Amino acid sequence: MGKSNTKIIIAIAAAAIIAGGSVFAFMSNSAKPQNNPQDTKEILARLTTPSIPNANALGSDAANITIVEFGDYQCTWCMRFHKETRDSIMTNYVDTGSVKFLFKDFPINDLADKASSTAAEASYCAADQGKYWEYHNELYHNWDGENTGWITKDSLRQFASNVEMPDQAEFNSCLDSGKYSKTVRDNYILARDVGLKATPSFIVIPASGEPILLEGAYPYDTFKKVIEDYS
Repeated sequence: MGKSNTKIIIAIAAAAIIAGGSVFAFMSNSAKPQNNPQDTKEILARLTTPSIPNANALGSDAANITIVEFGDYQCTWCMRFHKETRDSIMTNYVDTGSVKFLFKDFPINDLADKASSTAAEASYCAADQGKYWEYHNELYHNWDGENTGWITKDSLRQFASNVEMPDQAEFNSCLDSGKYSKTVRDNYILARDVGLKATPSFIVIPASGEPILLEGAYPYDTFKKVIEDYS
């Protein structure tokens, strides 16, 4: 990341010590980050805008803090965050209007078979029918390891059925067409533009002040401290 843009993201190296825990993340072996846009406002706008309109943010637009998660549906530590930490953030901060929460794809787990990318595309096909977060949760509910073959077109169609997709045929057509392949790719490029190297990564954006990067599956107490300190 160039010197002119390093100020955009501040990494909290001591957060794990504060929380008394370890940090784990799936590290990317892909190419170096893309050249970053020079306009900080442009990057912040890209970060805080949903990938497509129906992949809406959770929480209030008036929230003092926005958290953007970059994740991979096959990532072990993304699943761990979803299972152990996310609900507490939702209950204590998102549902109360203090935090707005977005998810963006950073599919780094399957550079050969593209399974994570396909799962991300499927989530947007679900969003077309108002089922984005239901499908997002269903993917993690059915998580079965990294690169184990659990993500297939057939399994993704079944997950759509599990969440009672209003029009299964429309979902299937969307998935087969690759309608959202560019959307997923754009999210990947955004992640690289801001220098992310691992999943999960969380960019915490206060209403005033500089964004903060938490790279890894930090425990709830770390998120709590950051949110309380910057609210």
